[in-house]
Amino acid sequence: MTPPVLAVIGGSGLYDAPGLTHIEEISIRTPFGPPSDVIVRGRLGEATLLFLPRHGRGHRIAPHRIDFRANICAAKMLGATHLVSISAVGSMQESIVPGDFVVVDQFIDCTKTRTATFFDDGIVAHVGFADPVCEKTSAALAAAAERAGATVHRGGVYVCIEGPQFSTRAESRLYRSWGASVIGMTAMPEAKLAREAELPYALLALATDYDCWHATEGDVSVEAVLAVVARNVERARAAITELATTLPDPAESRATGALGGAIITAADRISPEARARLDWLVGKYVR
Repeated sequence: MTPPVLAVIGGSGLYDAPGLTHIEEISIRTPFGPPSDVIVRGRLGEATLLFLPRHGRGHRIAPHRIDFRANICAAKMLGATHLVSISAVGSMQESIVPGDFVVVDQFIDCTKTRTATFFDDGIVAHVGFADPVCEKTSAALAAAAERAGATVHRGGVYVCIEGPQFSTRAESRLYRSWGASVIGMTAMPEAKLAREAELPYALLALATDYDCWHATEGDVSVEAVLAVVARNVERARAAITELATTLPDPAESRATGALGGAIITAADRISPEARARLDWLVGKYVR
């Protein structure tokens, strides 16, 4: 196994990655534009860590305006071998108490306006997504969060809404009827793009509230969300530190080689523009 490079995309309340050594800030442009912010690269034990705040420092980018393609592309171009997403979410189940962590394993995508693929012009690929996270990376992440002292739910369904508004009470009840475990605004298309980029992906969801379905809890608010996030940020950071020492071999992930057999466009029909734009991703398959 080559030395791992763990990319971490931080969500609400998690805008930095303390504990790193040999730190450098990297400004990178991708074929899709710049990522949400400069990427901090450093050493965390034996692993290299890449950290990117999803909303930018100071939380200036709304969920529906995040350039997910640029973020995932930047991580891949900088050599990421694993990708972990940290996301504040609402709980859709009584058993997931605000403050608990959920390592999700399924998604329901209710977003509306986001570009969800790298393959939207000049080349077509259909990547398998039935099991959207890397099982081994997720298991290692759950164990790391448990060692960090968090209450962890292994597995769960994340329903991703467009935002930036929170859901209506009727919508919240509908999502519960679908079997959703948590609700958020940023997992999609992030997880889809990670699979296309052949990156083993896991998501640590930090439950902050009960959304608006709960009969006895107050309705969700930014103030309440940030208060719970603030109490859990240190545990999330500790979980990443723990995970950096136990990353599984990416060769064993279902994400590795996900594009093999997925590209359907004949090689001689791929436009020069598409080849240039996606060489970082498909070059080994279409040369």
